Amino acid sequence: MDEAWTARAFLLVALGGALGSALRYAANLSLHRVDHGWGTLAVNVLGSFAIALLVFGPVAAGRMGADVRLLLATGILGGFTTMSGFALEVMAYLDRGEGARAAAWALLMTGGSLGAAVAGRQLAIAS
Repeated sequence: MDEAWTARAFLLVALGGALGSALRYAANLSLHRVDHGWGTLAVNVLGSFAIALLVFGPVAAGRMGADVRLLLATGILGGFTTMSGFALEVMAYLDRGEGARAAAWALLMTGGSLGAAVAGRQLAIAS
């Protein structure tokens, strides 16, 4: 990998990551609930769907170059989804002694994100 491509790749990921993080912040603000991370669930499920649709669609078909993939998949969607926020929410439930709620949230987040990725892949393959 030559140095110019590496610098361009770094900038594309940084630009996309900044945009994805801002979008995640907006989603969290609009879906915020006092004791539940609906914004985190929404971005993780939507991001899982979008990245599967992208990777199994235009990327797999060779219709998307490396620069666009870096900007969209690694940058924007990498900045948009937030497993660290999910982990923090599960730990907060556990710290409050809400083990059943922590387990339910972990299952909903994991199942929702994986289900969305499967749906995105299927839609991309069908297209």
